[in-house]
Amino acid sequence: MQDGDGNGWVRLPDGSYRWGLYGAAGLLLHATDTRGSGHVLLQHRAGWTHMGGTWGIPGGARNRDETPLEAAVREFREEVAGDLSEYTVLGTYEHDLTQWRYDTFLLGLPSMVPFHAGNAESNEIRWVPVADAESLPLMPAFRTAWQDLRPGLEATPAGGAASGTGTS
Repeated sequence: MQDGDGNGWVRLPDGSYRWGLYGAAGLLLHATDTRGSGHVLLQHRAGWTHMGGTWGIPGGARNRDETPLEAAVREFREEVAGDLSEYTVLGTYEHDLTQWRYDTFLLGLPSMVPFHAGNAESNEIRWVPVADAESLPLMPAFRTAWQDLRPGLEATPAGGAASGTGTS
C-alpha cells in the first residue's frame, strides 16, 4: 500500500467506517475465454487486510487530486501485477453513502490477460467464471454490488469488450 493523501478511515453516521478520506474506487475486469464464457478478475484479500479472507476487486482510497477512474487504475496497478494496457470502460457503478462513495468501473479486456498478486494485500488474483463468482466468500459490500454489476457483464458482447480501447 502506498501512502496518499486519501488514506484514512471515514466514520459514517451509522457508526460504520469506510476506507478513503475522499472515497474509494476499484476495477472489475471482464474478458471471455476461447469458448465465449465470461470471466471476471477477482482478488482474494490477505488475512491482515480489512475483510481479509474474502474475495472482491482490487481498489482503494482515492486521493484528493484524482478522478475515481484514475484512483481505481492506480490502486489496481499497486495491488496487481500484469499488463493493464488495453481496456474498454463498459460501465460504472456508484455506491454513494452521501459522506463517502465507492466507484466501481467495469472494464472489458480483449483476452484473459495473466495477472497475479502485486503486493501483500492479495493472497491470490484469479479469473473466475461470472457464473461462479457468487459461490466465493465475497466481501459483503461487493456481494451487494454484484447484483447490480453482473447484468452489465452479461450484456458484454462475446469477445470481451465493446468497440474502442482505452489506455491509462
